[in-house]
Amino acid sequence: MKRNWLISAAIVVVAGCLLTFGYATRQKNSGVNITAVGSTALQPLVEAAGEDFAGKNLGVYVNVQGGGTGTGLAQIQSGAVDLGNSDMFAGEKDGINPQKLVDHKVSVVGISPMINKEANVDHLTKKQLIAIFTKKVTNWRQVGGADLPIILINRVTGSGTRATFEKWGLDGAKSADSQEQDSSGTVQSMVSSTPGAISYVSFGYLNKSVISPKIDGVAATNENVISGKWPIWSYEHIYTKGQPTGEVKKFLSYIDSEHIQKTLVPKLGYISIHDMKVSRDENGKLNKVD
Repeated sequence: MKRNWLISAAIVVVAGCLLTFGYATRQKNSGVNITAVGSTALQPLVEAAGEDFAGKNLGVYVNVQGGGTGTGLAQIQSGAVDLGNSDMFAGEKDGINPQKLVDHKVSVVGISPMINKEANVDHLTKKQLIAIFTKKVTNWRQVGGADLPIILINRVTGSGTRATFEKWGLDGAKSADSQEQDSSGTVQSMVSSTPGAISYVSFGYLNKSVISPKIDGVAATNENVISGKWPIWSYEHIYTKGQPTGEVKKFLSYIDSEHIQKTLVPKLGYISIHDMKVSRDENGKLNKVD
């Protein structure tokens, strides 16, 4: 009887020690949560890189949320998050002070108009594209397509994808009022299922369910972005409030590593910043890269 009691007591002590050790270990390896918010165009890359990084760094978690570029820049400026994902330079966004932020360019993304297949249009001139988005052209037959009303679908105001498309696809013209969506995935789904619809997304969201038209004879391809022939593209920025430190710094270095730039970046439809043959500054000046 006494022997059984001693055995039971020993089991309790050992279990207690294991629990204490487990708790201490958990405390040591947990508590590092990196939160990224912003661009839905950049979201797939940060999510995938975050999962890869967390798998190699026990106890580090990368939580990624969308909400659009405007939200990402506002959140990082206020210090509410660790990373602000953006499709545009911080200085291009009203209410954002770029002097308080540090820019980390992690990739380049091409952006293309996309058209519902029933419109039967696979090429447009830049002039026609602008006329469509400003509602000077309202039926696809006016640009050589089917007799079908044009339905505009925009990203929400504050979207970096929208800002890039209007600046470089519409030569600075503002898209006419229309229904708006805050997610690239939602926009792609709506265009593919709505006869006559047109919108725009980053290359990574294009697939065979929609048409990506040539513009002035130039196709929306990575090669044409790299060479500068396709003008509708932007850097994918991750902003930090001040210089990053600790695990945040390690994660940003990991995204810029050859491992990520040569695998996840092209796999997910992005372009490595190291492959670009042209660069573009905040004012739109294009320069050749040696």
